[in-house]
Amino acid sequence: MTENQGPAHKKDLTRRRVILAGGAVVAAATVGAGVAATASADEESSAAAGEACYRLTSETTEGPYYIDADRIRKDITEDKEGIPLTLRLKVIDSDTCKPLKRAAVDIWHCDALGIYSGYESMSQGGPGGGTPPSGTPTDAPTGTPTGTPPSGGPGGGGGHSEPTDEERYLRGTQLTDQHGYVEFTTLFPGWYQGRAVHIHTKVHVGGKMTDAGYEGGHTCHTGQFFFAESAVLDSAEEEPYSTSTTTRTTLTEDTVYDRSGVTGGLLKLSYRKGKMARGVVGSITMGVDPDGTHDGTGL
Repeated sequence: MTENQGPAHKKDLTRRRVILAGGAVVAAATVGAGVAATASADEESSAAAGEACYRLTSETTEGPYYIDADRIRKDITEDKEGIPLTLRLKVIDSDTCKPLKRAAVDIWHCDALGIYSGYESMSQGGPGGGTPPSGTPTDAPTGTPTGTPPSGGPGGGGGHSEPTDEERYLRGTQLTDQHGYVEFTTLFPGWYQGRAVHIHTKVHVGGKMTDAGYEGGHTCHTGQFFFAESAVLDSAEEEPYSTSTTTRTTLTEDTVYDRSGVTGGLLKLSYRKGKMARGVVGSITMGVDPDGTHDGTGL
């Protein structure tokens, strides 16, 4: 994808607009006994009042493993093994709270053992030192971050690395519908040294769909989605995640997650407790500035 990079038009990061919760977060799986759900405290309290308030979603680094938006598709699994994840995203203008139609949303992430397609020889997942996660998650960080951040700077930031292979699993792009929604069929990501479990995302506007993919326009948001510790620990009980011996960094130790809950990219998750292998639904609303330029390379 080519980008027409203009000067960033920054807006007040503290502004808030109120919208009905029913239009903000897509309903997850059937709610009932045995369903585990995670959400931020702010989201839960707002939902109780029947409203949800959104502001600009946190910008993060692009990371070294981005590949241009040339795979237009919903299902990005390519027969990779892991826990099925349905990722439901909504994109809104953070100023007006109106949905962004025909915005191109990229996502990309590692597989169950921490390997990125296109960079299989460079990824830091797979068997290595350390042990699988265990114990009970805590609200406060303890100790120091474990492992070594991947190449490109702390937390996967810094410069871009050129792909080393032709694989493109767990990568895809879709256009938002008239209500600002996209949905991806993917897998619950694994972990690798130096980073908590996460999914990368970009939102592009002003371009058009071509035979080669999404072309033109500019990137108005670069961010990451994160997973509650309790869900990551549950995933570690399932294969192939349970076979990993890579040292894991917790959410509170991560150098990219800003601890702001849904604003920082924390997903709302729903799955049946004890039967996570059957699938997880993750959802979030992203508030973006369509006039801004945030390609994630200068952070």
